[in-house]
Amino acid sequence: MKVAVIGTGYVGLVVGTCLADLGNNVICVDVDRAKIGKLRKGECTIYEPGLEEMIKRNLKKKRLAFTTNTAKAVRDSYVIYIAVGTPQAKNGRADLRYVKQAAEQIGKAMNGEKVIVNKSTVPVGTAELVKRIIAKHYKGEFHVVSNPEFLREGSAVMDFLKPDRIVVGYESNRAKHVMQELYKPIKTKKFYTDLRTAELIKYASNAFLATKISFINEIAVLCDKLGANVKDVATGMGLDKRIGKHFLRAGCGWGGSCFPKDVSALIYMGKKQGVPLKIATAAKEVNANAKVLPVKKLKELLGTLKGRRVAVLGLAFKPNTDDMREASSITIIKQLKRAGAEVVAYDPIAEENARQIMPDITYCSRIYDALCNADAAILVTEWSEFANLNFRRVKRLMKNPVIVDGRNFLNRKKLKDMGFIYEAIGV
Repeated sequence: MKVAVIGTGYVGLVVGTCLADLGNNVICVDVDRAKIGKLRKGECTIYEPGLEEMIKRNLKKKRLAFTTNTAKAVRDSYVIYIAVGTPQAKNGRADLRYVKQAAEQIGKAMNGEKVIVNKSTVPVGTAELVKRIIAKHYKGEFHVVSNPEFLREGSAVMDFLKPDRIVVGYESNRAKHVMQELYKPIKTKKFYTDLRTAELIKYASNAFLATKISFINEIAVLCDKLGANVKDVATGMGLDKRIGKHFLRAGCGWGGSCFPKDVSALIYMGKKQGVPLKIATAAKEVNANAKVLPVKKLKELLGTLKGRRVAVLGLAFKPNTDDMREASSITIIKQLKRAGAEVVAYDPIAEENARQIMPDITYCSRIYDALCNADAAILVTEWSEFANLNFRRVKRLMKNPVIVDGRNFLNRKKLKDMGFIYEAIGV
C-alpha cells in the first residue's frame, strides 16, 4: 500500500519506518530540511534501539523515502498519516496548529479518494475538525480515521510490530477495510470503534497508567513513615490479577512526552465539559511531589546542601532514550541549585539534549568522573550500567558515600554492607 506520513518526530518516524518494514511503500514528510537530509542518508534523528538499522534496510529496498514536499507525498499516496506534534499550552490544552496545517495541506493536494489517519494524540473531536478542514479544499470522497499510538520510548519498534492492541476509530466501511488490510501482518487484537471513543481511549489509557504510578509513589511516602517496604507492598499488590504488577514501581515521578501532556489535556477537557477529573488531578499533584522527594531526603541526610557537590546519575526521563521532556532530573537539579549545591551530572545518552535545557551545570562524559569528590549522589534514571558499577571504587572516589536512589534500583543490602549511606523511596 502507498502511504505518506506527515511528521518525522518520534511517532511519525517509528510509524513510517515500521510500515515500510511490513512491505508498504512509505514516504515520510517533514518541513525540517536538515532532518530530511540526515534521514535520506540513513541517519536516525532520534535515539531508539533498532530504528536506524530498520531505516537503512528499507531505504536500501526502496520502500522508504523522505521528502519536504507534502503535496507530492499526498498525491502519490492512498493512506496519509498525520503524526505531527501537539504541544501543550499552559492551561493543559493541546495546541492543534500543526494538525490544522497538515489537514489544510492534505486538502489542497488531494487528487482522489484517500484515507487520512490521525496518529497524533489529539483532543476528542479532532477527527471531525480534520474532516471539516479538508472538505473546505477538496469536494471529493475521503475518509478520516483515528488511530492512536501506544509507543513507549526505548521499545517503540517492538510496540508497533507486536502491540497489545490496535485501536481504530472510523466512520465508513471503506476506511475500516483499508485499516484492516494495512495492519493485517500484525497479529494482535484490533479494536474498532467510533472516532471520538478512539480519541478518548488514548488519553484515558495514559491517565490510568500515570495514576497507577502516582498511587504507588504516594504509598511509598507512607511506607517511609510507617517503616514498611514499598517494593514488597507493590509485589503483594501485583499478585492480584485484578491489579497486575506493571506500573507499580515507586520512584521520583513520571515524565516524557506522553503522561504529563496527556494527563493535563484530559483534565482540561474535563473542565471544558464541566466534569472535574479529580483522580487525574490528584495523580498530577502527587507526581509533582514525587519529583522533589530525593532532594528532601538528601537534605535530611546532609543537613544542608549549600556548597555540597552532588552527582546526578541519569538525566533522561527513562532509560533507553535521550528524551528530556518533563524529566524528573530537571526538577531535581533546579531544587539542588536553589539549595546552593554544585551539580555534576552524567547520562550515557541524553547529555546533548540536557545541555539545551540546563547549560549551567557540569557534565561528565564518564560516570566515575561525576562521582569523584561528590558529597552525595542521586540516581534519577535507572540505566542498566548503574547497577554494574564498581562500588568499591565509587566509595573511594566519593567524599561522602551517600546515595539517594530515586528509582529503588540499586542493591540496598549490598551497598549498606559496604558502608554506604543509602536511601531509597519507600524502603
